[in-house]
Amino acid sequence: MRLVVDLDLCQGHAVCQDEAPGLFHVPKHGQVRILRPDPGADLEAARAAVRYCPTRALSLVDDSAAE
Repeated sequence: MRLVVDLDLCQGHAVCQDEAPGLFHVPKHGQVRILRPDPGADLEAARAAVRYCPTRALSLVDDSAAE
């Protein structure tokens, strides 16, 4: 699994950072930065961040499904 952000949709609300601070950083006036694309042990927090993103800019991609 890996985190993906659509920067065209991100408006910097920082809900993702609130849900998973170890995975996301949102500067005061900017868009989200993914700190770790592979959520690893923080998978549930990553899912919450994706679920609660107000602009639906985040997604989780299952790379193993492509194999």
